[in-house]
Amino acid sequence: MLSKFFPHIKEKPLSERVKSRDAFIYLDRVMWSFGWTEPENKRWILPYKLWLAFVNIVILILLPISISIEYLHRFKTFSAGEFLSSLEIGVNVYGSSFKSAFTLIGFKKRQEAKVLLDQLDKRCLSDKERSTVHRYVAMGNFFDILYHIFYSTFVVMNFPYFLLERRHAWRMYFPYIDSDEQFYISSIAECFLMTAAIYMELCTDVCPLISMLMARCHISLLKQRLRNLRSKPGRTEDEYLEELTECIRDHRLLLDYVDALRPVFSGTIFVQFLLIGTVLGLSMINLMFFSTFWTGVATCLFMFDVSMETFPFCYLCNMIIDDCQEMSNCLFQSDWTSADRRYKSTLVYFLHNLQQPITLTAGGVFPISMQTNLAMVKLAFSVVAVIKQFNLAERFQ
Repeated sequence: MLSKFFPHIKEKPLSERVKSRDAFIYLDRVMWSFGWTEPENKRWILPYKLWLAFVNIVILILLPISISIEYLHRFKTFSAGEFLSSLEIGVNVYGSSFKSAFTLIGFKKRQEAKVLLDQLDKRCLSDKERSTVHRYVAMGNFFDILYHIFYSTFVVMNFPYFLLERRHAWRMYFPYIDSDEQFYISSIAECFLMTAAIYMELCTDVCPLISMLMARCHISLLKQRLRNLRSKPGRTEDEYLEELTECIRDHRLLLDYVDALRPVFSGTIFVQFLLIGTVLGLSMINLMFFSTFWTGVATCLFMFDVSMETFPFCYLCNMIIDDCQEMSNCLFQSDWTSADRRYKSTLVYFLHNLQQPITLTAGGVFPISMQTNLAMVKLAFSVVAVIKQFNLAERFQ
């Protein structure tokens, strides 16, 4: 059913030409709306840059400041549950501003990576290889739509409930607007700003996931090519050597692709690793001690969305590490025993390079993996344990 509205989430037939960069179709459209890309027509560059400045100043700078001022301006009006709900959102919004800045600054690097994907696509000649690319492209677009559904549901679950209760869902400060007397105006403004902030964060979370998903697509294709080395009889040793050399070029392109994206994702995931434990800890305290049924459901959705910011990407990075080991195994298990000395010496050199796994680090400090992700999430349970140990929840009530 979703494919009727979003046709790119469905795998295209081989009769249609599909490129790896098509996995970013829906993501690029959202980024374009925020001014994070470039206009196709150069005469619109100035208006587009002005739009970029306006949107990003409002969402990345003024929105976090608005939430902070509300704490100072009307702190005594917060209940414990409202304060924790606002605080967990506020912390995440500050983190989102930094993540969005890293993604925006990395635009040129992402464009370089797409050019490298185009070069990798030129090697996909057989129907089987093209079918694999089509499948991964559809998967990338599907993940983008899936994240839109998950993140939008948080707004949809919160806003109508608080509107009917005549309470503010996210408590922001707007100058010259009395949030009590002009309740509906301020509430709609809050909803609009929070929706924009959520979609910005969605871009920062989906971009690494789709990028590394396409890296894994071409890693899987390279594994198959390595398995098939010297499997076609009747070729000369020079042809076999050229076939191996092409695989070495593919591997070099993959390394260049990841290296181009490395500085973009390093800062983004580093910020998220720093925040995930604190944000989940605050959410768990709110859920356990201060939530009603409906706010509890909304808090659970928020916790799920926060977990989705790192878990799928870290899991994918683990899979790529395993794929690198499989690539070296595929090369070693190929039919190389009867090859000449040139082929064997080239194979040994290539095998050594394949044994170096493709890894990413967050801020040059944390390896991006499931182990690091779980270690950061454990901080949430530590926060809850401290609150329960000192009975702080009862004091807040």
